[in-house]
Amino acid sequence: MNSKQVVFITGSSTGFGRLFADTLARKGHTVFATMRDIGGRNAKNASEIRALAEKDSLPISVLELDVINDASVERAVDAAVAKAGRIDVAINNAGYVVSGLAEAVTTEQARRLMDTNFFGPVRVNRAVLPHMRRQRSGMLMHISSGAGRIVGPSMGFYCASKFALEALAESYSYELASQGIESVIVQPGPYETPVTDNMVRAADEARANTYGPAKQIAAKINAALSAVAGNAQEVADAVLRIIETPAGEKQLRYLVSPESFGVDQINALSKHVQADLLAGLGLAADTRFLIKGKAVGSV
Repeated sequence: MNSKQVVFITGSSTGFGRLFADTLARKGHTVFATMRDIGGRNAKNASEIRALAEKDSLPISVLELDVINDASVERAVDAAVAKAGRIDVAINNAGYVVSGLAEAVTTEQARRLMDTNFFGPVRVNRAVLPHMRRQRSGMLMHISSGAGRIVGPSMGFYCASKFALEALAESYSYELASQGIESVIVQPGPYETPVTDNMVRAADEARANTYGPAKQIAAKINAALSAVAGNAQEVADAVLRIIETPAGEKQLRYLVSPESFGVDQINALSKHVQADLLAGLGLAADTRFLIKGKAVGSV
């Protein structure tokens, strides 16, 4: 893989995605910053990114991409490959939070959340993998969360979407090893980003109102996480370090968080359990680079 990567990022209009685009481009990596509705709700964000790229001579291109639409994903990937000739890194970053008591989250809200947070990466990975497999190199990066390992009340559906993403990302890491392609998981803790402002609340207030004091759990959790939130640039810097880590030396999981909340302990235990499982299934040789990898923990 070239030292300067071609990086394809979803959800680049604000927050982590925008920071990733800026941070990577300033280090010379070619970035495709994708977002939905660049002619409408994200027109200002797209224009700001283009203006910054022109002003500072940054290798950033903005592409239209809606992760819940197969055709939109395929068009964006084809456009990136047509312009750059390849995609070395796909960062599955697009996502949002649904907050509230589980019973108060409607099935439509749950479906849309999974369509973005889980099926979005499925679509992106299916679109980029044929190109990476032809290259015999590449990396899928999945922006998960500490909530992809631990569960908080009022965050059940968000946690479920990230648990699902983590399982799929780990499966990719085993299946793609022989293809020269890596799959990694980044687990940010609480950071200051627009994710709180974009949070979707459970819609069935009538049901929530029957829970009494438990209805206030979501507000208490959000306040507690906000109190310890760190500078989001830490996550962008970690992503840069991961991308610039040589092939074969990357970890499967990276916890990047002001607080561990025990996620690092779960990661370490899971690493050993999975190694034993693969060995027991006679697959150790096929995934040996994972079993011999460095201990999982913070970057």
